[in-house]
Amino acid sequence: MSVLASPAFTAAEPAPPARTLGHRAPLLHLALPYFAGLAAGHAAGSIPAGPMLAAALLLAAAALLFSARPAFWALLLHLALGAAGAASHALHRDWLGDWDLLPPREAELEFRVDRLYSSPGERRANGLGRVTRAPPHLADLTGRRVSFALTVPPGIDPPLRGTHLAARAVLTPLPRAPPPGGFDAYLTGIGVQFRLQRGTFTAEISPAGAYARFCAAAAERFRRILDLGVAERRPELAALLRGMMLGDTKELDADQRDRFQRSGTMHLFAISGLNIGVIAVALRSLLSLARVPPWPALAAGSAALWLFVDITGASPSAVRAWAMATFLQAAQVGRQPGNLVAALAASALAVLVLEPLDAFSSSFLLSYAIVLALLVLGLPLGEAWQERCRLWPLLPEAERSPWHRAVEAGLRGLAVAVAVGLATTLVSLLTGVHFFGLLTPGSFVTNLLLLPAATLVTLAGFASLLAGLVGPDLPAVIANHAAALVLAGIDAVITATVDLPGFCFPAQFAAPWIGPTALTLLFASLLAGYATGWRRRLGGWWPPFALVAVFLALGLEAEAAETALRVEVPAAVDRLGPMKSAYELAMERLAKHEPAPGRALTPEQKARLADIDRVYQGRLAEREIFLKQQLDAALAASNFEEVRKIQEQLASEKARLEEDREAEKDKVRREAEEG
Repeated sequence: MSVLASPAFTAAEPAPPARTLGHRAPLLHLALPYFAGLAAGHAAGSIPAGPMLAAALLLAAAALLFSARPAFWALLLHLALGAAGAASHALHRDWLGDWDLLPPREAELEFRVDRLYSSPGERRANGLGRVTRAPPHLADLTGRRVSFALTVPPGIDPPLRGTHLAARAVLTPLPRAPPPGGFDAYLTGIGVQFRLQRGTFTAEISPAGAYARFCAAAAERFRRILDLGVAERRPELAALLRGMMLGDTKELDADQRDRFQRSGTMHLFAISGLNIGVIAVALRSLLSLARVPPWPALAAGSAALWLFVDITGASPSAVRAWAMATFLQAAQVGRQPGNLVAALAASALAVLVLEPLDAFSSSFLLSYAIVLALLVLGLPLGEAWQERCRLWPLLPEAERSPWHRAVEAGLRGLAVAVAVGLATTLVSLLTGVHFFGLLTPGSFVTNLLLLPAATLVTLAGFASLLAGLVGPDLPAVIANHAAALVLAGIDAVITATVDLPGFCFPAQFAAPWIGPTALTLLFASLLAGYATGWRRRLGGWWPPFALVAVFLALGLEAEAAETALRVEVPAAVDRLGPMKSAYELAMERLAKHEPAPGRALTPEQKARLADIDRVYQGRLAEREIFLKQQLDAALAASNFEEVRKIQEQLASEKARLEEDREAEKDKVRREAEEG
């Protein structure tokens, strides 16, 4: 039976291969209407929760009355779930409309840290928290989530998840409907209405719990293990390995980030579904080798995988990947319909029920949309192509040499890889334009080459962590060197291809509704094709490809955006003159103000230099986030003159902050010279 139905194949139309087609996923009947209700609530903006909840209950009761008539029962159930989704959206977002027109103000709040974006130990902390106490005139903020970016003063330890803090800072309401793809859009999508910034923590009310401290200590130990043998000689490769294994991408330099974003491969260097999936398979294999029975293996493997996810910060993409892996393994062990589509539907439904506002983040759509395309189009298409890779069909199996088998196996593997790459590229082309303003046709080639390499890096990183935790450093050093070697090759491929003509260029949809419409129709065509077995008389494999081609051909304003950005931004950079990197500026100042021979920096002076670096890195990150939001808004409005000005402002502020930082550090160095 199919994902939503049970198509019957006629004798005149033989069924395609059945290994990846014909699977059932009944939970899609719950997940899809519930998601549709969430989307309706999100689009409407102000649907009251009470009437929607009442409608959901009435429709559910009516469905029970019509249980003997399947068609009416199914229709009423779907409508009830849609109403429940709209009610859930209203309850979880609960937007305070009175704040939309209010200006920023100073506020003293107490909140508990839920998530940190900064690394533990930094004197500038940013992340998400939940307000626990507010002054009487701001009482409606109690219990609400806030985004914070605050200074950690001396005398207060840098916060961890679960730390309860008091702060004095500027409270700024976020726009109700920010441009898609920016940080404001991410925050409002997960239910955050306020930003707390330009201030400082004033007191630590209660420290983080023992488990949070354990996770922070384990994360620091993981960093040290992954640095073994690599960080001293190739710090840029060590940073990539930490990003891939721990999600710590803050240390990637600007050139690396630019290359990875333009090549559509940034997801490889941040902990995501690929990394969690590979580690889940590795854990399952180790437990199988140890002869652990299925149910204890499932419990131990899921617990160990969750611990790893939590130690690395429990990012939403990693949590979703853990849910997918756990549901799939539970279905296989329980001998239920253990297919990938059913596991995807179950994990999506669980996430939508527990965290409904996550459905409107770009990471949620990218995670589930790409996996859905891979399962319902990529694997079946690859399986169909494999049937055409029999180069010697008349040669008996007994007479085939190892060379014959190796060539056919290579072609069959390549067929699956190309099919999966094409399927996932359909999604990435639309989401890249809609969320990030980039069209990256070249990402298909790079991902085709680099996904297997990224899998090897993840396995090497996992082996390094395992060896570093249970034994001497040498095996971890060997594993790190293996990972660094592959990472160097990945970086070389990206560097060589990203600047090729037509590899990527800025592009936008002509109207805001085009992106969501295109994605909705693409998902519908994928599910319809899978449910009908991709029959040739219904268009075969072509409808999703044709649909994406039509939207990209008719819905883009790519030419204007490309011309403007290729002309205006280089012109702005030329007017600014040749810019030096932070490293070059630092080296020039060190040459001028190097302490005299024999007068080495004291530990206190070294600590002051490190503190100065951390403070100015935080200030620069804050300005980059702020200006990136303005840049996204200007791109969305096709205001290319404003794009040019923002690019100039960003370059100018980077240079100013760099000069201020080096001026502060010069004072410390002169103290060392004067002895």
